Amino acid sequence: MPTSLEGQITMEKTPSYFITKEVPPRIHSMSPSVRLLVVVRDPVTRAISDYTQSTSKRKDTPSFEDMAFLNVTTGLVDTSWSAIRIGVYARFLEWWTRYFSLDRILFISGENLIRDPAGEMGRVQDFLDLKQVISDKHFYFNETKGFPCLKKSEGSGNPHCLGKTKGRAHPDISLSTIQRLRDFYRPFNMKFYQMVGRNFGWP
Repeated sequence: MPTSLEGQITMEKTPSYFITKEVPPRIHSMSPSVRLLVVVRDPVTRAISDYTQSTSKRKDTPSFEDMAFLNVTTGLVDTSWSAIRIGVYARFLEWWTRYFSLDRILFISGENLIRDPAGEMGRVQDFLDLKQVISDKHFYFNETKGFPCLKKSEGSGNPHCLGKTKGRAHPDISLSTIQRLRDFYRPFNMKFYQMVGRNFGWP
């Protein structure tokens, strides 16, 4: 990490940090006072999104159902598939709480980042002890992509929108498959809610 001068905050992001067991002790040894931001979303939606990204790179990818279940008939979930495994947030959080107290970690709702980006960013600013600068006037919703875009400053020209890899149309997944996965994740979600003290409202 680069050196931060007084009055500066240095930030870095890597999606795989949260799910990599070796990372919490490394970060703690670098700076035990670091503050951590973790964006989470409905694990079922997250798995489908992960699959959608994979199929955009490899057209010969098996169906979502074939990837998600060891046995499609019985509905036995394949927890070795990374798209499924990553959504078991409580498991990974246990690694982090061995090194960081929960008051050092802010969990951000991926759903709220879309529905109410200014509200969720308000929580981030409070957590980082920053002056409340980002508000509703800095966002507009892009109907085509299905995501909000950021206006760099009030009244500025071109807004910054997420790249072309975001907002892809998801494949049609059967309701029975979605329900089986919701049933699978439910106990893990409940444990995660208890651990972080926040109910994210995932079905």
